[in-house]
Amino acid sequence: MFKFLRNIDRKGYKARFGARDILKFIGPGLLVTVGFIDPGNWASNLAAGADFGYTLLWMVTLSTIMLIMLQHNVAHLGIATGLCLSEAAAIHLKKKHARWLLSSAMLASISTSLAEILGGAIAVNMLFDIPVRAAALLVTIFVFIMLFTNSYRVMEKWIIAFVSVIGLSFLYELSLVDIDWNSAVRGWVVPSFPSGSMIIIMSVLGAVVMPHNLFLHSEIIQSRQWNLEDEKIKRKQLRYEYFDTLTSMVIGWAINSAMIILAAATFFKTKTPVTELNQAQSLLAPLLGSHAAIVFAIALLFSGIASTITSGMAAGSIFAGMFKEPYDIKDNHSRLGVSISLILALIIIFIISNPFYGLILSQMFLSIQLPFTIFMQVYLTSSEKVMGKYKNSTYAKIVLYLLGAIVAALNIALFISMFY
Repeated sequence: MFKFLRNIDRKGYKARFGARDILKFIGPGLLVTVGFIDPGNWASNLAAGADFGYTLLWMVTLSTIMLIMLQHNVAHLGIATGLCLSEAAAIHLKKKHARWLLSSAMLASISTSLAEILGGAIAVNMLFDIPVRAAALLVTIFVFIMLFTNSYRVMEKWIIAFVSVIGLSFLYELSLVDIDWNSAVRGWVVPSFPSGSMIIIMSVLGAVVMPHNLFLHSEIIQSRQWNLEDEKIKRKQLRYEYFDTLTSMVIGWAINSAMIILAAATFFKTKTPVTELNQAQSLLAPLLGSHAAIVFAIALLFSGIASTITSGMAAGSIFAGMFKEPYDIKDNHSRLGVSISLILALIIIFIISNPFYGLILSQMFLSIQLPFTIFMQVYLTSSEKVMGKYKNSTYAKIVLYLLGAIVAALNIALFISMFY
């Protein structure tokens, strides 16, 4: 499908741009947002709200700003070059460097899929009392069916529906609690570092940018490309991409904020610590009623499924890019990439004695790999050979490298903290 979209400009088609057409660009950013509200973020957000109330909401604001800048930058790569991040690396980097970087990115995609499948499995366990490993198998089978039987456009609609369910679920949850909005507004804009909060701050800020999302966004943004030989249309593409990214990341900001607010208004208020997602769901029932607990589990299920789908797509894009090909679920390389990521993640869940320990291991590997992906991205988007006149300005390059260094430092600090 992407091969067809990339060839549209050769056929001379023109894109119309107007108020109604802007809506046609909403979609790619929301697929990236799913990675921002995946089960891993749930655990960190609930812990932040339960332990520190509204005081750590600022980290959601800061992490969203960081995410917008990096995702916007990698989306530019896709629009300006017609290549995803994996393809650009395979074409423009030395072969041995590209092979090493993309292989590590594939391992990161497996780590991501492990966490996402496990999150969906926990939700199935909450709702139907099915053992976690059996639930993980069901989630994986469902995701395979979704990915292998639907086109990208259909998948995009499914993801938008999933994100909508998650958002509406938290609106319902928030309608049941008494929120201190003055404290919430202050928490959003005023940085605070309560005693003992650094681990949670690092876990949220350090994990907000995920390697697979950078690869995925540069690929799926090309589903909106028309007539890229026309510079005027390309410039409009870049502007509309920013609107899509900004809108989608704000939605992610709102959902992540809702998680912290819910935990602050329930668990923090009652001085109830939360250490696991299962525990959070069971504790909501006596505080807000059984319906609230069920809605919580349903939202987590949709989050787990949606994030597993995007993780699989990202793996397909990375693997196909190694062969200098775009993602196409009908192509063997893309199918193999998806299968490697999901099946190996499932095998790990079955092999390890404690599935939840696998979640820790997956985050550790992501912490190690992420800096390599970020610096590779900034290098490519700063290259005139790759981007032409759309390369990063000197100022943008400095900001992006600095941002990459901050994210890398946070992830390394999070990695070290796991051993102390």
